[in-house]
Amino acid sequence: MGEIASQGQIRMAVLRWGIVLVPLILLLGLASGRLANSGYGNGWFAALAQPGFTPPGWMFGVAWTALYLMMGVALTLVVTARGAPRRGGAILLFAVQLALNLAWSPLFFAAHRIWPAFVLILLILATAAMTARAFWRIRPAAGWLLLPYLLWLCFAAALNFEIGRMNPDAARVAWTRPSPQIRV
Repeated sequence: MGEIASQGQIRMAVLRWGIVLVPLILLLGLASGRLANSGYGNGWFAALAQPGFTPPGWMFGVAWTALYLMMGVALTLVVTARGAPRRGGAILLFAVQLALNLAWSPLFFAAHRIWPAFVLILLILATAAMTARAFWRIRPAAGWLLLPYLLWLCFAAALNFEIGRMNPDAARVAWTRPSPQIRV
């Protein structure tokens, strides 16, 4: 039973896991954002003062889609590295940072808690860095795939900080929900 898998078997295992994990990670990220009403469609967020380096709204969707896809591929590479030392710990780290990541949008956009969200994003950054290092030790490509995520988290933390600084009363910012318009 100590046989080594062929390259074809390894590729098929990566493909099978990837077909499940990549869309799963992407859908979890999408669900978190949708449930929290994240982005410029959120009336509270739109009412906040924004720093000059805030990107256009469409960029967030493009960036997070690409990042979640890369995260899913990185996870797939590690999950399929059977027998790799510390593989279980690396997968656990990934799960922790992903859970923290998925909690950020509800905390920021739904609960309007800018400073706790800033602390959370710093925690996400720390656990994502540990995850990238753990992934790199198992499969270097998996670690490299998390590098854009780490860079985006640094940018997002700076953006979160500046929004908090510019909006000290953000929790009390008045906004109105768009009223449904019925056309006859």
